[in-house]
Amino acid sequence: MGRLRDWLYVQNTGGRLTTLLLFLPPALMIFTLFAILPIAESGLYSFYNWNGFVPLADGGRWVGLRNYEQILGHSVFHQAVWNTARIVIISMLIQLPLAMVLAMLIASKSAVNNVFRLIFFLPFILADVVAGLIWRFIYDGNYGLVAAITHLFGLEPFYPLADQSWAFNAILVVVVWKYFGYHMMIYIAGLQSVSDDLIEAAKLDGATPIQIALRIKLPLIWPAIRLSIFFSVIGALQFFEMAVPLVQSGGPGGSAHTIVTYLYEYGIVRSRVGFGSAVGVILFLVCVVFAFTYQRYVMASHK
Repeated sequence: MGRLRDWLYVQNTGGRLTTLLLFLPPALMIFTLFAILPIAESGLYSFYNWNGFVPLADGGRWVGLRNYEQILGHSVFHQAVWNTARIVIISMLIQLPLAMVLAMLIASKSAVNNVFRLIFFLPFILADVVAGLIWRFIYDGNYGLVAAITHLFGLEPFYPLADQSWAFNAILVVVVWKYFGYHMMIYIAGLQSVSDDLIEAAKLDGATPIQIALRIKLPLIWPAIRLSIFFSVIGALQFFEMAVPLVQSGGPGGSAHTIVTYLYEYGIVRSRVGFGSAVGVILFLVCVVFAFTYQRYVMASHK
């Protein structure tokens, strides 16, 4: 038996080693080519004034930390950071609570609830660019839904996306509409794992629906809520595709920029690759710090 056990151990170890040798090098190579190297190159480019059209050695000029100084002192970047924070705030205060309420209402399995789930989830299925183009037409002050409303009430034409005080608020409406269904489905998955016997026992004890929701369902689906919050914050930090069709060049006076659209406008459109790389490095560090901090103090501490 001892020899057989040793032989099986050797075979099992050898099989794992073979699997590692076959699958690990290609995965590491792909990750290095498409993640590690671009990040490292962005870090290098961020110290140069470079347009990206000629080799760095020929057309790049070393500027040290000047790009970072210009970014941190740029009022448009401050607005972009605040707009990104506003997406997070609106998600926490409106989008996620709305998703939770709807999930509570249609979590039970039935044909009618399945229809409502499909309706509420449909906006998330749309590509971000398509959703942006649809809402750009809706907000059009000449031909869209806003134009129809203003014409119905005899008001002056109104152009939300061209108004400095309204442009980003209009984007926030689209963000809530587009993504609340995604978070709703996460909550529904968590709610369906709650035992029906537990709910029935609470009802027999005289608990009201609100008490059941607050004291039984919410604590039991806390892992799903944590995951939803994480996706919401990371999504806000990376918000880009839907904003470009809505407000090209960051809207009036740059008032509708997020961090990523700021990077795109000042780094790519204006051919300032070094400057844009510095913005990318800052965004990367923010995402990494948030991810590790959230994992350490929120996800890991409530397992």
